[in-house]
Amino acid sequence: MARILTGAIPSPNIWNSPQIYEVENQAADPDGVADAAMRAIRPWDGGNVLDIGCGTGFHLPTLAATAARVVGVEPHAELASHAATRCASLPNVRVRTGTAQALPVPDASVDVAVARWAYFFGPGCEPGLRELSRVMRRGGAAFVVDLDATRGAFGRWFRRTLPSYSPEDVEAFWSRQGWQRRELDLRMVFASRADLESVLRIEFTPEVARAAVEETEGLEIAYPNVLRWRHF
Repeated sequence: MARILTGAIPSPNIWNSPQIYEVENQAADPDGVADAAMRAIRPWDGGNVLDIGCGTGFHLPTLAATAARVVGVEPHAELASHAATRCASLPNVRVRTGTAQALPVPDASVDVAVARWAYFFGPGCEPGLRELSRVMRRGGAAFVVDLDATRGAFGRWFRRTLPSYSPEDVEAFWSRQGWQRRELDLRMVFASRADLESVLRIEFTPEVARAAVEETEGLEIAYPNVLRWRHF
């Protein structure tokens, strides 16, 4: 049984199926739309970057290519170990086991923080946002990239899988916190139907996944997201 830190919100897709989630990471946003949108707001070249909920570290090498230093934080110890192995040859990357509400980094040490597909729920995230205020440097920016559950088939499948999720409540939460937003029109592009179907099965309930497979033709899925950010 992998050690998971207290306070972490379960992430069944990657926690239960990390190999399939790797396929999903490889398929998601091949055009680099999310990174380009963040860079247009606050580049991280030469800065200190924090990846919150880094999972197996898929995005750490890309961040490290231009950042001075990158710290990946992950509450699932086994995934954090995979991330550390992935980045073992990158001297400017460190992986730490930790949670969003107790980030293992010093005060005022981060220029850019990114939480990618790790911050779906607004209400209840206040401790994590307080931690951001502690660790961010003046002039820095924090980004949250999330699925936009109000748009497209993917958003509809997500709402059917998690009917308790309220996009309106989430939107109101981020607005109250003073974060800005913009829509991102991403896509997932898969190498095979088997890969596509395996990802749908880890993202949705069996019933919803079957419907999603039937609705989806080819190897591509529209993946509507929203980018939220705040300057510090």
